[in-house]
Amino acid sequence: MQLVLFPKETHSLTSPHPLTPFTVGEEVVLHGYLGLSASLSKKLLFVQLISKDRARSVQIVSSSNPLPGRDLSAHEYLRKLPMHTPVVVIGQLRERKQQPDQDAGEIEKIKHVEVDLLRVQPLNEFPGDIIATDTVFGPEQRHLQLRADVELQTALAKRSAAGLFLRSKLHDLGFIEVETPILFKSTPEGAREFVVPTRRKGLAYSLPQSPQQYKQILMGSGVTKYFQFARCFRDEDLRADRQPEFTQLDLEMSFAGADEVIAIIENLIRSLWFHFIDIQLPHAFPKLSYSEAMAQYGSDKPDTRIEMRITRVEWLLPGDLISKITPLSDPAVEALTLRFESDEGDNASVMRDFVTRFLDSAEGMPFVNNPEGGPGVFVVDSTKPLQGLQALGFEAAEHIEDIYEIEHGDLLILQARPNQPFSGGSTGLGNLRLALHAAAVREKYLKAPAGFAPLWVTDFPLFSPPSNTEPGQGGNAGLAATHHPFTSPKTSQDVDMLLVDPTKVMGDHYDLVINGVELGGGSRRIHNAEMQAFIMRDILKMSPAGLAEFSHLLEVLRAGCPPHAGIALGFDRLMALMLGKSSVREVIAFPKTGKGEDMLVKSPSPLSDKILETYFLQYRS
Repeated sequence: MQLVLFPKETHSLTSPHPLTPFTVGEEVVLHGYLGLSASLSKKLLFVQLISKDRARSVQIVSSSNPLPGRDLSAHEYLRKLPMHTPVVVIGQLRERKQQPDQDAGEIEKIKHVEVDLLRVQPLNEFPGDIIATDTVFGPEQRHLQLRADVELQTALAKRSAAGLFLRSKLHDLGFIEVETPILFKSTPEGAREFVVPTRRKGLAYSLPQSPQQYKQILMGSGVTKYFQFARCFRDEDLRADRQPEFTQLDLEMSFAGADEVIAIIENLIRSLWFHFIDIQLPHAFPKLSYSEAMAQYGSDKPDTRIEMRITRVEWLLPGDLISKITPLSDPAVEALTLRFESDEGDNASVMRDFVTRFLDSAEGMPFVNNPEGGPGVFVVDSTKPLQGLQALGFEAAEHIEDIYEIEHGDLLILQARPNQPFSGGSTGLGNLRLALHAAAVREKYLKAPAGFAPLWVTDFPLFSPPSNTEPGQGGNAGLAATHHPFTSPKTSQDVDMLLVDPTKVMGDHYDLVINGVELGGGSRRIHNAEMQAFIMRDILKMSPAGLAEFSHLLEVLRAGCPPHAGIALGFDRLMALMLGKSSVREVIAFPKTGKGEDMLVKSPSPLSDKILETYFLQYRS
C-alpha cells in the first residue's frame, strides 16, 4: 500500500477547445480514463483517453519503437491496463490524419490531434471481477453507471446549471433564499411522514413533507419574498415520478395572491425552457378548472396534446344499453373516440384487432374488470347498419356521428361512473384514454405527442374524501384537505358555504401541469388564525391534540400575519420533463428504487440492538 502521487495536467480535455492550438512535438500531461483500444500489432496500439467528464476523447498512439523520453516498458504496461482505469498519460502531440466522419456516439472525438505515448501512470486499479458488458451496470453499481453514462453526467450538469439559472432569476426578482430546518415535528398535513427518534425517551423529530409551515412563518416574520431548493420527505408509494426524498423549488410571497405567483412562475418556466432547450412557450399559459379537466380529459393533470376528449352521453343512450355496460343505477356515461393516423388496409379491421389485443392484455384487464362496468367498445364500420353503432339506437348513433365526426375505422368507447361530483385525480375513462393512446403509439398507429403543452388547473374542491394512501389530517368529519389544510377558500361565497356544505367549497389552489405531468402546486394561504382554527376544528373536526400540533402556526397568524401565497415546483420532475427523461431517476445522482432502496449503499438497513437501546426502540411482533 502506498500513497499515489501524480503530476498535474498541462492541458484539460474538459476545456471548451481542448488541445487547440497545439504544437507538434509538444509534451503534454493529460488526465482521464482508458477507453476502447485497437491493437494493430504487438508493436502498435491505439487507445482512447476519455476526459474526466466523459464528454470527449483523444487518441493515444502507443508503440514499442524508441522515442526520446519514452519509457520502453510503457507500451506493454498500457496494453495490460483494462478499460475504465483512471490514468495520467504523458506524451507528445502530433497532427492526426484526416479521418472519415463517423458517428462518435455520446463521446465527442478530438480529430485534429493525437498523442504519442511516452509514459503512463495508473492512478487506481479497475478490478477484473467487475463485469462491464457494453458499459451497462446495475443499480448496485450506481457509481459506475454515472461514470459510464454520458447522458447521466450531462443531465446532472444541466440540473446544476438550471438550479443556478433559477436562483439568479429569483434573486433578480427580489427573492431571498432561506434554508428551513430538516428536523421538524410531526404534524398531520396530509402525507405520511418519516420519523427520526431521539435519545430523549418518547421524543422524535419528523422530516418535513415540505417547508410549508416554516415558509408561512417567514411570511409572518417580515420576509416578503422567500425561496429555497428544499429537500422534502414523504413515506408514500413510489412511482416513476416519485421518490421518498425529493427536491422542490419552494417560494412564497407576502401581500400577494394567485395571480402574482402564477405570473412569476410563468416567467421562470418560459425563461428556463428558452435558455436550456431553445423552446418558446406561450406568453400566458391556458387555464382549466378542476371540473373541466376531469370532465374533458378524465384527469386533474391532463396532457392536452392528446385530443381524445371525453363527452357525457348518458342522455342519448337507451336504458337497456346502459344496463348492459354498468351495474350502477342512474350513472354518468362518458364517451371518447380514437382514430389512427395510418390508412393501411381495412381501418375497421385493424382497429378491431388492436382494441381486442389491448383489452385481452394484462394492461387492459383492470379496465375490463372495472366494478363500475367494463368499457362499451364499438368500432365504426361503414359496411354495417348504422356504421356498427346499431346498439346505440338510431338517434344516439346520429348524435355521436355529429359530436365526434366519426369515420370508418374509428373506435368509440363508452364508460360508466357514479353520477356524482368529481373527486380524486382521475376517472376510469381518463385512465383508459391514456392507456389506449400509449398502446397505439407503441404499435406505431399514432405518433408520440411532441412539444410542450403547459396549463394551470385551478378551482379544486377545498375538501375531498380521505384517501387510503394518505392519512389526511386525522379528523372525524369524513373529509380531508384536498391539498393541505392551509389553503384558503377562493371567494367570500366559498367562505359562507363552509357553514352550509363544505364539500362544495372551492379552494384558491393552482397546479402547474405540462404534458400530463404535475410540476407543482400552490395556493393562497389562510392568513387569519381564527379562520385556520375554524377549518381544522369545526370542518375537519381534528381532535384538540391534533389542533395543538399547529399552535405555533396559529400563533404566527394571530400576530398580524399579512396575506400570502406561494407554490412548490418539483425540481426533479421539472428537469426530467425538460430533458425528455422517462423517470426522475435519470436526473438524480443517487435515486431510490421502486421499493425505496438505495442499492449502492444498501439502505434502508437493519438497526443494531445497541441503536435500538440508545433510542428507546423495540420491534413489535
